[in-house]
Amino acid sequence: MRVIVGILCLFAWLLYLGQLISVANFGLAQRLGLQESSAHADALSSHLELWAARWDLVWLWTLPAAGILMLIDHGWWPYAAMIGGGAFVDAGGREAAKVLGLRGQGVRVGSQREQRLIFGAFLCLIVIGGLAIGTGLFAVT
Repeated sequence: MRVIVGILCLFAWLLYLGQLISVANFGLAQRLGLQESSAHADALSSHLELWAARWDLVWLWTLPAAGILMLIDHGWWPYAAMIGGGAFVDAGGREAAKVLGLRGQGVRVGSQREQRLIFGAFLCLIVIGGLAIGTGLFAVT
């Protein structure tokens, strides 16, 4: 189980790369479909996403690092998995709550397709983070 979850955690590098592109060139991220297009999202939503991407670069490296530790069976992997998993569960849930709150107030947060994609991504964050937490907890108990 540790190896499978470790491999899933490595997919988090894709999120990190996407957020790096968003921070470096938000317009490019929009054209690549990594961020909601300006045609379907209010400026407020895009501004929040840029700041969220900046924060993600500070914090969301933890789960891919945990994945590496899991794959090499380093002694610290259970703790890294719980920390990184917690970061991803929080990020997925918090971002979903933010988008739902903005949408509830009439702020355009992307096209229907973009919203389906983003909520799918949030769900993946939560599931992978939850698996990492559970795997780490199981290892230390």
